[in-house]
Amino acid sequence: MTTIAVENNFLTLINTFKVDPVDQQKLIELLTLATRDSVSKVPGFISSALHKSLDGTKVTMYAQWRSAEDYQNMRANPVASPYLQQALEIATFEPGMYDVVATFLPSS
Repeated sequence: MTTIAVENNFLTLINTFKVDPVDQQKLIELLTLATRDSVSKVPGFISSALHKSLDGTKVTMYAQWRSAEDYQNMRANPVASPYLQQALEIATFEPGMYDVVATFLPSS
């Protein structure tokens, strides 16, 4: 399960895919297969969460990696490449790397 905390010091990826609503479910299936069958098995993978927009035009993945180097090693892995290539045939991709700087809970 994804745990968001400053002290984790994980590399956070927030990747947004823009997609035609008719292809949203197909994109979700591709990203699910990629993550389950290859990405999650790469050393340094911590967790990920997949989100779909209610209007059908976006899919966003929040992922955590031990380090940027681990993430780059996954990107160089040819097993994950076909899934990403298929995803980019139906969607545009806006990647982003982040550090968690603060988290908030309800005030008492």
